[in-house]
Amino acid sequence: MDNKMSVAFRKNIRQSVMVIALALVIILFEFTTDGVLLKPLNISNLIMQNSYILILAIGMLLAILTGGNIDLSVGSVAGFIGAISAVMVVEMNVPVVIAIFASLLVGGIIGVWQGYWIAYKGVPAFIATLAGMLVFRGLTLVILQGKSIAPMPDSYTFLASGFIPDIFGGKNINILAVVLGIFASLIYVFVEYRKRENKKKYDFDVSSPMFFWLKLLGIVAVINAFTFLLALYRGIPMVLVIVVILVSVYSYFTNKTIPGRHIYAFGGNAKAAKLSGVNVKRVLFWVYVNMSVLAAFAGIIFAGRLNSATPKAGVNFELDAIAACFIGGASTTGGVGTIVGAIVGGLLMGVLNNGMSIMGVSIDWQQTIKGLVLLGAVAFDVYSKSKSK
Repeated sequence: MDNKMSVAFRKNIRQSVMVIALALVIILFEFTTDGVLLKPLNISNLIMQNSYILILAIGMLLAILTGGNIDLSVGSVAGFIGAISAVMVVEMNVPVVIAIFASLLVGGIIGVWQGYWIAYKGVPAFIATLAGMLVFRGLTLVILQGKSIAPMPDSYTFLASGFIPDIFGGKNINILAVVLGIFASLIYVFVEYRKRENKKKYDFDVSSPMFFWLKLLGIVAVINAFTFLLALYRGIPMVLVIVVILVSVYSYFTNKTIPGRHIYAFGGNAKAAKLSGVNVKRVLFWVYVNMSVLAAFAGIIFAGRLNSATPKAGVNFELDAIAACFIGGASTTGGVGTIVGAIVGGLLMGVLNNGMSIMGVSIDWQQTIKGLVLLGAVAFDVYSKSKSK
């Protein structure tokens, strides 16, 4: 029994190492920035500054799960779609809702184009998306003609920079944010308790009751502390709601649906998945369609955050999204990784950027440190696999 608990404990620590690293990095920068990192204003800015990378990381994870494939075009697609939506809204006076849906549709068409070459014509994903990166970066420059388009309407920027109104009318504190924190805590406790009971029902190993409730207590405390800090500024950013919805939907999709399991099966062993009846070409095709739609959405969010569409929008976004996935526990060979892990990886990168910027660390050293963090995360993945053999 003790040996079983020891194995379960080591497994839990291995799966949670990036969460622990994120917590340690936050604590470190909270001290080194003299408390600036966790100020309500900075937390809101941190969320909005990294939202588009988190959205891209969700789609990128699915691509990586299919066998370590990556999409190098996402940054260029994001910039291209941001330019298209800005032209429609600012220069053509297209209603914002219609412009956004039309832009997402264009993103879907781009995904169909790239997914067709990758899945059905056998063009390596690296080459197909590298071509896409060049094509859509060039088309962005053609559309914008080297100029920025601004300003965007308030209804457009609300998605990226707006806050959920406090329906309770709080004055010095946003009551809605506090209520949502309590509500989110209750949902989390219910889901985790139900998951534990289902495991016990089928005689799966579960952690001890004390460890389980201590973990729940700790996470509930973090959730409520986070929403309380947001409540001290302007409340819940709209983009945070969007990211939470996307994380919830895609986590359910990957864990609870047949198509989601097919993605893991494909990445684990493509030949075995095909022999089991999985249409691997269709899986790969839709993964890249999904990636381009999310890249289009990230481009809209980024344009709204900047309040303009610029020729340089989207540069290096793909590198941040890829890094977020691998830092968050995705395997370089595919078949391993979670949506939550990718989000944790993205947040770790975001906190590193924000903390080092507050401290005045130059962009050169920031890039160096992020590169070392990425290398360390992948090395840890390789080491873990070697120990499990």
